[in-house]
Amino acid sequence: MEMIGQGILEALRLLTTGDPEVLGVAFLTLKVSGTATLISLLIGIPLGIILALKEFPGRKFILSLVNAGMGLPPVVVGLWVSIFLWRSGPFGYLNIMYTPIAIIIAQAVIASPLVIGLTSAALQQTDPKLRLQIKALGTTRLQYLWLLLKEVRFAIMAAIIAGFGAVVSEVGASMAVGGNIKGQTRVLTTATVLEVSKGNFDIAIALSIILCLLSYFVTLFLTHLQQKNQGA
Repeated sequence: MEMIGQGILEALRLLTTGDPEVLGVAFLTLKVSGTATLISLLIGIPLGIILALKEFPGRKFILSLVNAGMGLPPVVVGLWVSIFLWRSGPFGYLNIMYTPIAIIIAQAVIASPLVIGLTSAALQQTDPKLRLQIKALGTTRLQYLWLLLKEVRFAIMAAIIAGFGAVVSEVGASMAVGGNIKGQTRVLTTATVLEVSKGNFDIAIALSIILCLLSYFVTLFLTHLQQKNQGA
């Protein structure tokens, strides 16, 4: 209990004094995870729409891969992204290994199956009669898709929250492709692991509290957007 108390006090000290290193790590965490979540939306929502509304050979197999990818271990993602980004890998010429861009790519890979799967499931659950009613209005294809997405907007926001939660809390992929370099690729999760390995449990607890607060306030904001027009 004493260790927990020290960790809480250390978190308060770091937050109230505005420790530059901690603020930098927190900002990078938010920047990397936020960007990865956005990329996963740009990938996941269109693919989720296609898998939900289109019939084509191999569709069920692809859906099974997506569902399996929703539980893909981050460390596995980190390993394979590393293989592709190493100097000897297919994309080694880009020289982005051990940079925030590499972490963003890995985290986008983690979040995308969640967004694809949840978007597809939400659209498949829409009432077929509703789809026919929308088409009967003479809507264009884009209008049809927009109205369907509006109908499942709560589920889409849940997918966004799930995607962000998955990447902001992961450590394996960030460590594998980012290297936990101070001032460059160190995020809150990897910083916490580092402090634990050094035996600085009070600082590790403080960083974990800051990470939880960051995750909570982002989720609170997203939940506010989700519930803002409830019943509209």
